Amino acid sequence: MAFLRSVIHLLWMGITVVPYALTIMLGTLLGVRGLPLYRIARAWLSLCISGARTILGIRVEISGMEHLPQGDNAGAVLLVKHQSTFETFLMPTIMPHPLAYVFKKELLYVPFFGWAIGRLDMIHIDRSQRTQAFNKVVQQGKDLLAKGIWIIMFPEGTRIARGQKGQYKTGGTRLAIDTGAPVIPIAVTSAKVWPRKAFIKRPGVVDVSIGQPISSVGREPDELMREVEAWIEAEMRRLDPGAYPQAPAAPAADTTTQSGK
Repeated sequence: MAFLRSVIHLLWMGITVVPYALTIMLGTLLGVRGLPLYRIARAWLSLCISGARTILGIRVEISGMEHLPQGDNAGAVLLVKHQSTFETFLMPTIMPHPLAYVFKKELLYVPFFGWAIGRLDMIHIDRSQRTQAFNKVVQQGKDLLAKGIWIIMFPEGTRIARGQKGQYKTGGTRLAIDTGAPVIPIAVTSAKVWPRKAFIKRPGVVDVSIGQPISSVGREPDELMREVEAWIEAEMRRLDPGAYPQAPAAPAADTTTQSGK
């Protein structure tokens, strides 16, 4: 049954992406830019998430929404635990501000999906040119944050298997420091139901926990990222304790006494 549901949901996404992507591309030809196109994309993502709930039985429980910065001009850099495609689709549907993803340029060549996101206010980079790529992230990031668009990044860089931890890279904290925006750490347990690179998805609950904003003012990128990493990984263990091996128990204290001859 899980296999059949997964096939149906994949077909659902594949069929519905076409009219939404074509609408976005047509809109750009007519001179439409910015928020209207984002709303079209978010409507399709909402369709995918509601389809996951109805077809796959995947529900979402969110905590910490009160931690998000308030106000139309409040900036933020979201640093999110990355376990599957699910949170990529989910985040724009729950956030009060438009989001701009930082993503590799290869995604632009994915039919319909890539063609559409290439016309949105997103930041696509060439990973082979690291210095130029980061300069582009900072330059575009400043412009987008000034428009009230939040930047979202996955600090581990790729999807990480359930119960595992990748290497947290400092691109997100460097951007936050350069722009003065706070960072928002977010833990997501999507791999419980939608594992990394798995075709078959299973019913269950995805927990999303939003941490309190962490100021980037006067911070160093490495030090700030260590704080983000510590919060996310501790929260992942709280939300999904079964995925993480228990620390070995400390050896019992030796209460015996020895007497020398």
